[in-house]
Amino acid sequence: MHVQWWALENAQGERIVQLTRIRTGKARQAGITLLESLAALVVLAVAVLGMLGVQLRTLAETQTGVRRAQAVRLIEDFAERIKNNPGGFAQLPNFVADWTAMPAASSCVSASCDAASLAAWDLRSWKQSVAQTLPMGKACVFESSDETTAGLKRQLGVMVGWRANERDTSTAYLDPLEPAGAASAAACPAGLICHLVYVQP
Repeated sequence: MHVQWWALENAQGERIVQLTRIRTGKARQAGITLLESLAALVVLAVAVLGMLGVQLRTLAETQTGVRRAQAVRLIEDFAERIKNNPGGFAQLPNFVADWTAMPAASSCVSASCDAASLAAWDLRSWKQSVAQTLPMGKACVFESSDETTAGLKRQLGVMVGWRANERDTSTAYLDPLEPAGAASAAACPAGLICHLVYVQP
């Protein structure tokens, strides 16, 4: 911006100085450059937020994979407990428990237990391990609906659940986690992701 001036005379012959400010092209160019910089900052901010969202989603999916691996190991531990029970198939009903049941059991660490007491102790200690290992960890053990003859049952359904991170809570998403023909108490609770495995001695 620069200033021009010139002198005029009025009717009385007095000289008047006239000043005029003229905006130059450089000032206009500086304003346009500032707007372009602001637009670039907005685009950069949107890109950073998008990348952050992708990273958070990837982290959530990674955590879900880790939790599922932990659930698999917990179920494997439970299967070993069943196999090590001297009662064999006859003790399968003593391992059954719904999501909230925590069986009362005497410790078999320092005292000897029979097969039934050992089953109750193993079930209790295992469910405590599930709760400590997984966030909001819960477990349900149920008898297979395909085996209805008492004394001839050979397997148990074991479902472990933990707090869900996925956004999809639709019925289509949860249906595969509900064992067909099992009691409604065995269905995966709302808000949890569940992993189901059938085990036998």
